[in-house]
Amino acid sequence: MPSKKSARLAALTVAAVCSAASTVALGAPAQADTVAIHDIQGTTRISPYAGKAVTGVAGIVTGVRTYGSSKGFWIQDPNPDADPATSEGVFVFTSSAPKVAVGDSVTVTGTVSEYVPGGASSGNQSVTEITKPTVTVVSGGNAVPAATVVDARSVPAAYAPAGDAAAGGSVNGLPLQPGTYALDYYESLEGMNVQVADARVVTATDPYSELWVTVKPRENATRRGGALYGSYTSQNTGRLQIQSLGATADFPVANVGDTLAGVTEGPLDYNQFGGYTLVAGRLGTLKSGGLQRETTHKQKRGELAVATYNVENLDPSDATFEAHAAAIVNNLQSPDIVSLEEIQDDNGAKDDGTVTAGATVNKLIDAIVAAGGPTYDWRSIDPVNDQDGGEPGGNIRQVFLFNPERVSFTDRAGGDSTTAVGVAKVHGKAQLTASPGRVAPGDTAWKSSRKPLAGEFVFRGRTVFVIANHLNSKGGDQGLTSQYQPVVRSSEIQRHAQATLVNAFVKSILDLQKNADVVALGDMNDFEFSDTAKILEGDGELWSAIKSLPKSERYTYDYQGNQQVLDQILVSPSIRRSCDFAYDSVHINSEFHDQISDHDPQVLRFEP
Repeated sequence: MPSKKSARLAALTVAAVCSAASTVALGAPAQADTVAIHDIQGTTRISPYAGKAVTGVAGIVTGVRTYGSSKGFWIQDPNPDADPATSEGVFVFTSSAPKVAVGDSVTVTGTVSEYVPGGASSGNQSVTEITKPTVTVVSGGNAVPAATVVDARSVPAAYAPAGDAAAGGSVNGLPLQPGTYALDYYESLEGMNVQVADARVVTATDPYSELWVTVKPRENATRRGGALYGSYTSQNTGRLQIQSLGATADFPVANVGDTLAGVTEGPLDYNQFGGYTLVAGRLGTLKSGGLQRETTHKQKRGELAVATYNVENLDPSDATFEAHAAAIVNNLQSPDIVSLEEIQDDNGAKDDGTVTAGATVNKLIDAIVAAGGPTYDWRSIDPVNDQDGGEPGGNIRQVFLFNPERVSFTDRAGGDSTTAVGVAKVHGKAQLTASPGRVAPGDTAWKSSRKPLAGEFVFRGRTVFVIANHLNSKGGDQGLTSQYQPVVRSSEIQRHAQATLVNAFVKSILDLQKNADVVALGDMNDFEFSDTAKILEGDGELWSAIKSLPKSERYTYDYQGNQQVLDQILVSPSIRRSCDFAYDSVHINSEFHDQISDHDPQVLRFEP
């Protein structure tokens, strides 16, 4: 994934532009009609009145949003129809702070619009709105329509219908089936006052005062309180994002496994950062689940401990060095080899041609020593400026840290940013032509993406080949709540090509030495069940060792209420078949609101 923080900041930057550009174009407004809210919402995702003027739409104000680029208020008809597919609520977009209050009885005249959060190219569903409104307050202090209870019984088990092939896979024109599909159920409540009760947190509070809960506590529950995304058909229908109409300072600061005790209530919105969202006017009380950061076991004398850790755009100006160092020393127990991803150059995102990263890496090494850890040595290859993707100017790359008191690095000249490392047979064993070296850096599969870093290590007389990866991100993929079902994962094309090259490189080692110990690890940006993982594994050249864990512990990342695998350590047959390895996904970041990275590190211990 791209960094959640950078993705959100980029999206917020263009929000105002998108609000004008992402409305479904349906022609000029027709003659105004007097209609009820459920008539406007209709029985599909697109209003039958889209593009038309409406007059005298009556409702009770259930929520008022005075902040952001989408200012306005929600109204709900206190006299619903009998059709469960038609919502009784709608958002009124005012563009400036609205002059109504919760409990006001109002009539609204304006134009019905279908607004697509994030723009049409995002693939997101649209939000039915009344725009350019003229609002008349009839009376104040009225009872707000009772909130619809959203719980395990009301949300269907099936996630979404298959889209209409004639409409490019879109579900927009399909009749809603709220008793059959979760997305249809949520859509049938769009704009209405809803509530959840005693909901468990499945994604921690983020910097934007959002969190995710589940209304299905048993649905793919993980051991530590989250919800596992274990397949493309396990989307976890009970997930719901929570925001608040109140002050940011009052928003609960929650970790996974905490609970919003009591009732959380407000209008059901849809946004580009996760889809259906309960925008609470009333928040439950935070009840701690007591989640603690994990610590792995220390490797034994004869075990080699190899770790991968995405440190999220680390550069010398960051304030997280001490925390990262403490995590490596205490939680990871000072692995012998650490593959670091997202190490930035020496001046971070300043785009001035700097590509060296010695200041960044040595600052981390010094912090590790100060935390009581070993004095690591390191190896890496500087990328060509602005050619490896990531934050512009940051020049992220993979770096090997290694403890020279436990393991040695085999330096072999010839590796640079553009020269491909090869494999030769020397004295009957495989050997890299350069160490460190980069795997096929000139191949188009690595365009604007990190090239794998390969190196030879020696532990107790045994050579171990390690390949550090950071594959193409999922940026550009459609979200699970997309109008296109099943969703399109366009980023896979490049990632599959990259996985093919990594597998071929590993195969070239094993072709020369069948029993070679090979570890390919890093931020693979894809799931252990994905085609990317299958391509990496090939015909048995590699195996993703996270699959040795119970399913409820297979996650390294927590995104929109789904705990999932992005970081992996894959091993060659000699390591897998020895049966003396141990794998640990060390949960220190992804489940916590005060994370120093959005990824959890992984550790493999084995006897070469």
